[in-house]
Amino acid sequence: MNTQTTPSPQFYLTAPATCPYLPGQLERKVFTHLVGPRAADMNDLLTQGGFRRSQNIAYRPACETCRACISVRILADEFEPVRSMRRVLAANRDVVSTIHPAQPSTEQFSLFRRYLDDRHQQGGMSDMSALDYAIMVEDSHVNTRIIEYRRREPGDGIGEKPKGELLAVALTDLMSDGLSMVYSFFDTNLSKRSFGTFMILDHIKRAHSLGLPHVYLGYWVKGSSKMGYKTRFQPQEHLTARGWERYDPAGEP
Repeated sequence: MNTQTTPSPQFYLTAPATCPYLPGQLERKVFTHLVGPRAADMNDLLTQGGFRRSQNIAYRPACETCRACISVRILADEFEPVRSMRRVLAANRDVVSTIHPAQPSTEQFSLFRRYLDDRHQQGGMSDMSALDYAIMVEDSHVNTRIIEYRRREPGDGIGEKPKGELLAVALTDLMSDGLSMVYSFFDTNLSKRSFGTFMILDHIKRAHSLGLPHVYLGYWVKGSSKMGYKTRFQPQEHLTARGWERYDPAGEP
């Protein structure tokens, strides 16, 4: 009889660093490695417990004096777009989205590089090379996909690979209870298209069509202008000390 036990994941704590969202705050993270045959199941459990994935690392905030980072997930089955979101869908009716295996391309990296140079020149990803990008996409032991958003061209049809210009990309994990948006980027010269909103709306539609109840958006940070958009997608749940609870935006001061 085999009495060998499966090793439990080991968790580690980072040193304090400057918080990228709230001035005057320090952030710390607890993290573990997502590797091996149990990585996908572990990613599901940890994401449901408030973790996020970056390559083969799952992490969540563990700050000593702040609890501002709140995990958010949209209830896909109940979601109905408001008028402004319907305008975004109309503005992008010429865009076709296609899901692919998590494989990087030169075309993706070119768009990624332009996005970083315009939006995140001082960020931690600002000096990423083509190899770094390839690792970000491919270094995963979980069920990960690339979703490409292209301008629809004549001749694009169902079942065919779209030929049009690449406008946006999302790196997404497929989980047992939903889709988790790991990272996304887009052509920042097309601001009127509101691609950030459009990609979330597309993920909600995909989750609903797959019979998955949730779209995980990562962390909402109250008081951070960078994160304010996440609470626009209602209804949604926030992870609290009591578990996942329905969020009521009307109850905010």
